[in-house]
Amino acid sequence: MSQATFSVWRSEPGGAGAFKDYTIEISDGMVVLDAVHKIQAEQAPDLACRWNCKAGKCGSCSAEINGKPRLMCMSRLNSIDLTQPVKVEPMRTFPLIKDLVTDVSWNFRVKKGLKKFKPRAADAADGTWRMQQRDIDRVQEFRKCIECFLCQDVCHVLRDHGKHEEFIGPRFFVYSAALEMHPLDTDDRVPDLKQKDNIGYCNITKCCTKVCPEHIHITDNAIIPLKERVVDRFYDPVTRLLRMIGG
Repeated sequence: MSQATFSVWRSEPGGAGAFKDYTIEISDGMVVLDAVHKIQAEQAPDLACRWNCKAGKCGSCSAEINGKPRLMCMSRLNSIDLTQPVKVEPMRTFPLIKDLVTDVSWNFRVKKGLKKFKPRAADAADGTWRMQQRDIDRVQEFRKCIECFLCQDVCHVLRDHGKHEEFIGPRFFVYSAALEMHPLDTDDRVPDLKQKDNIGYCNITKCCTKVCPEHIHITDNAIIPLKERVVDRFYDPVTRLLRMIGG
C-alpha cells in the first residue's frame, strides 16, 4: 500500500467552488473512480460523482483528470504521475450540478432535433433488404459510441466559444454520419449539416478523436466525409452552375 493525493473539485452554493485535497491509501489495479469512491467512503460522504458500470461502457463517469477529459473508470493510477496531486474536476463544457456531476441534458435535446433513420422500401416481398457488407462496415464504427460526451467537452467550438445553440458537436456528427452513410437511409441531411448544425465551424483539430474511449475516428471517418458532402453540394462550382440552371 502507498499513498496518493487527489485534488478534487468541490462545489459550493451559488456556483462557486474550489479544489480540496484528499490523501488516501492506494493499491495496485486502482482507477481514478476507485479513488473517488474511497474518498467518499472515508473522508467526504457528500462528494457527488456520477457512475454506473465501471467498465467503460456506460459513459457516466466522464470528468477531467489533470486537465484531460477522460472516463474515471478507465484511468488507471499506474498511468498517472502520483508524485503530484491528481486533479479531478467536472467537464467544463456543461453546467455544473454538484462537485463532479454536470448537466448533460443539452445533448439529448440536440439529439431529438436531428433527423432519424428513414429506410427505403424493402427490396423483396417478404420485407427484407439487401446490402453490401462494405457499406455496413463503413458505419459500424459509429455504433460504438457510448455517449460519454468527452468529445463534446473537448470541442473548442463548444468549450471555448459556447456555440451550443448553433453547433451540434462531434458526438452528433458521428450520429448523423451513421445515418447519412447508411446504405438504406433515404433522408437528406446535407442542408441541415450546413445551415442548422453548422459543421463549417469545425476546423479539424482532431481533439475529439484523441479523447474518444472507444477509439472512433471521429474526424477522419465522420466529420471530414460530411464536410465533403456539404462542399460538393453548396460550394463546388460545377454543382452550383447546374443548380442555377435547374432552378
